[in-house]
Amino acid sequence: MDDPGYLTMSAKELNRLEVLNRVLDRRLTQAQAAEQLGLGIRQVQRLCRKLRIEGPRGLVSRKRGRTSNRKLPDDLQRRALELIVSRYSDFGPTLAAEKLRGVHRVAVSVETLRRWMIDAELWVPRSQRQRVHQPRGRRSCLGELVQIDGCDHEWFEDRAPRCTLLVYVDDATSRLMELRFVPSESTFSYFAATRTYLERHGKPVAFYSDKASIFRINATEARKPGGMTQFSRALSELNIDIICANTPAAKGRVERAHLTLQDRLVKELRLRGISDIESANAYAPEYIADYNRRFSRAARSEHDAHR
Repeated sequence: MDDPGYLTMSAKELNRLEVLNRVLDRRLTQAQAAEQLGLGIRQVQRLCRKLRIEGPRGLVSRKRGRTSNRKLPDDLQRRALELIVSRYSDFGPTLAAEKLRGVHRVAVSVETLRRWMIDAELWVPRSQRQRVHQPRGRRSCLGELVQIDGCDHEWFEDRAPRCTLLVYVDDATSRLMELRFVPSESTFSYFAATRTYLERHGKPVAFYSDKASIFRINATEARKPGGMTQFSRALSELNIDIICANTPAAKGRVERAHLTLQDRLVKELRLRGISDIESANAYAPEYIADYNRRFSRAARSEHDAHR
């Protein structure tokens, strides 16, 4: 509260006081004052009238020191943070807001929840994180290049042993094209996942992978022109190219998809009580549809390169 002998004014209010005093002294017209202050003439007239009657105090905002009518109840903030700490402690603001709204009927915007979580030290702002490699340009159409990779992770947390998720991501759209949980990354597991992919989408122009022995012959003495693995030979028969990236950053779409899946998919499996590969594969199409609805983007070309 202001001391009776002093008046607290903002820089904006002080500027208005100076301009309006010049209007009252007839050194400035109301139209000129309105232009300088970015106000309408009628509003300048009202402010001049207040200044004559009440003095500088009439220019001070009546809202100062009062709680905003748009401020959310403290109980809502407390309940939201309690739910996050107890059930969603490792969730990001976007996913946490979705769960609060969908499961608990606690409606909070993502930005408001992000601010609350930052203030409560439950979330680190993106600006404070390490910057990632700048991604290369996308291909122009769906099916032109599909990045594939396996991600060994504790997908079921402590409810079941670690396993591998085979991930197929379209380079042009970031769409998840195929997900398959398997005990380990192997030629036969890629055969099974790729067969499902082809039955569902058709043949892409090329797959983009790392340099694992599944995709290329790595032994120096065996690496000679024409040397092919079983998987690359099968793709050759199907007229599908296989391109091996030199660095993980080169296949950044699928690498970033791994991070999102390790964050979101693990939690969805937990919330649904899924603890085995068979059940996880049965749930995968539902998750793929939801993921693509949220994170995919339109390709530059409407052409579908699948054959």
